[in-house]
Amino acid sequence: MLAGASWRLHKDVADFEWVMWFTSFRNVIIFALSGHVLFAKLCTMVAPQLRSWVYAAYGALAVMGTMGPWYLLLLLGHCVSLYVASLLGQPWLCLGLGMASLASFKLDPLISWQNGFVTGTFDLQEVLFQGGSGFTVLRCTSFALENCAHPARRYSLADLLKYNFYLPFFFFGPIMTFDRFHAQVNQVEPVRREGELWNIRAQAGLSVVAIMAVDIFFHFFYILTIPGDLKFAGRLPDSALAGLAYSNLVYDWVKAAVLFGVVNTVARLDHLDPPQPPKCITVLYVFAETHFDRGINDWLCKYVYDHIGGEHSAVIPELVATVATFAITTLWLGPCDIVYLWSILNCFGLNFELWVQKLAEWGPLARIEASLSEQMSRRVRAVFGAINFWAIIMYNLVSLNSLEFTELVARRLLLTGFPQTTLAVLFVTYCGVQLVKERERTLALEEEQRQDKEKPE
Repeated sequence: MLAGASWRLHKDVADFEWVMWFTSFRNVIIFALSGHVLFAKLCTMVAPQLRSWVYAAYGALAVMGTMGPWYLLLLLGHCVSLYVASLLGQPWLCLGLGMASLASFKLDPLISWQNGFVTGTFDLQEVLFQGGSGFTVLRCTSFALENCAHPARRYSLADLLKYNFYLPFFFFGPIMTFDRFHAQVNQVEPVRREGELWNIRAQAGLSVVAIMAVDIFFHFFYILTIPGDLKFAGRLPDSALAGLAYSNLVYDWVKAAVLFGVVNTVARLDHLDPPQPPKCITVLYVFAETHFDRGINDWLCKYVYDHIGGEHSAVIPELVATVATFAITTLWLGPCDIVYLWSILNCFGLNFELWVQKLAEWGPLARIEASLSEQMSRRVRAVFGAINFWAIIMYNLVSLNSLEFTELVARRLLLTGFPQTTLAVLFVTYCGVQLVKERERTLALEEEQRQDKEKPE
């Protein structure tokens, strides 16, 4: 922990990523993004048709200045190899080569050899190396697959480089698929919708307020440090331990929303429509909607999960799709025991939802549900949603904290706290799921009414 200058309290600094963005390297990040915004604005005013080239040139120079020319050449080598593969028009070859390239940045001895291309040694070297390399491979793979899918267009190597070296997305994401980025960045005369600039200012202001709020919060609540002290955590009441587990996932969502909010504000100034922040964990009660990076989620769904799973209504194709998706996710996160466990648990959760759905459609059970009133049917589904909600929390707590802390929470909620704590936590969660489902139903009705009004008479 670090001492807080204003509050005379220690500050929770257990999250390296937050400290990096908003304390240690805040000025460097602001300087780099401000330079991008300045040059982008000048180019948009003078020669808007060249703005994609200016984005790429500034990004490439920033990468070279930060990581060195040899690292830039290394990434260019990966870009060229996937571009050449895309000319053959074989999607399986492009995806296979992309995963091989990604593996080369995740597994020794290739990762150590390629890390040697970085010039010098500095604090952020490992983070920038992994982020820049990993996102480069995903972007190049997206380009290659889109090139295979649209042989009549035949995108050029220059299109790939302009896509890959867009600085706001380069090191930390989020990732936009190539087709979306290419269509948006090549608008000759981009025009803002009415009120869009005000929305961008509001988003920027909200991000600043959120950063300040989290910084203040860290001086009073140590939700990231406490799970590392199992003796202290073990002395907490059951309800406090459940709240601590829930708070860790909420914080991870807040962090993702803030980090992507900062980058997305810059991207929206460039007339792009970047991936939105993920859904808050509070409104998630199904595994199918659980993700903490909407950009990577969209990438995986488009090129792997939806491509293999189709409508996601058949058991075997869904199993194959989820296994393939989480295999790539495991490679992206970096293969290790805790990532293997996280992937297996979430893969099981996603498939188990489909198995339960199929079981509910089985004749006898379907007739029982049909005999229930609409309100009672929703109550039954909310009970299962509450159980699923805590399964999502426990499965993801494994990767966010530790297996030992997850075991402590599970033991206290399911064994030593049974039945009082177990039923109390499930009841509170059940009420929350009911509120979320009612909100979803209201929004669906409003959307249906809006569509009915838009239909021609």
